[in-house]
Amino acid sequence: MIRFICVVIVLILYLVLGIPVLGVEWIIRKFRRKSADMSSLRLVQWVFRLMLCIAGVEVTVIGEENVPDEPVLFIGNHRSYFDILITYSRCRRLTGYIAKKEMLRYPLLRDWMKRLYCLFLDRSTPKEGLKTILKAIEYVKEGISICIFPEGTRNDGEELSMLPFHDGSFKIAEKTGCAIIPMSLNNTHAIFEQQFPRIKKTHVVLEYGAPIYPNELDKETKKHLGQYCQNIIQETINKNQRLV
Repeated sequence: MIRFICVVIVLILYLVLGIPVLGVEWIIRKFRRKSADMSSLRLVQWVFRLMLCIAGVEVTVIGEENVPDEPVLFIGNHRSYFDILITYSRCRRLTGYIAKKEMLRYPLLRDWMKRLYCLFLDRSTPKEGLKTILKAIEYVKEGISICIFPEGTRNDGEELSMLPFHDGSFKIAEKTGCAIIPMSLNNTHAIFEQQFPRIKKTHVVLEYGAPIYPNELDKETKKHLGQYCQNIIQETINKNQRLV
């Protein structure tokens, strides 16, 4: 429980003490948008790394050289809240995550998320979901990467299992021509969710796959792009389970 309490304290302190920082960043952004954006990114990454350190999470990273220096669509399997901390702390470029609309309930947290180009997906109607995808497409065209977990929610099933991928997620890459970067995460469920509310010192594996450019795929593969990407991630997490 000590790790859980310490992680929560760090998060609360950051959100509270970060209120004036948000204000300063807002002013700087009026004149130097890129500098303010990168400052916010590095600050949040520093806090996430601190939280991971307190939680005792050791991360083995494989294939990070596969991520090109250009806006991409990151996709990954989703087993834990810590998936966001682990992956976001390694982003070299501005990256907005697509989260559930329920995250809008949390003041300060939602403000930082919006500040960092996160989007909130409402799946209640196709129209609302489309709005989010169109905004994500706009961000990619502006040079901002997008990260989404296509399962749509955290998977609480058996280790190495995945929920079906939502095909709509891949429209972001299809419409912009950006690369899709598969992210395969092993053992993140063991950090927190497996023994909620305790946080356990855990070794996890994060592997970045080779970039996938939809426009370079054959017609049949492109037609089933979600399944194609899911198969790649499934094969990778099966392979990497021996490393945890």
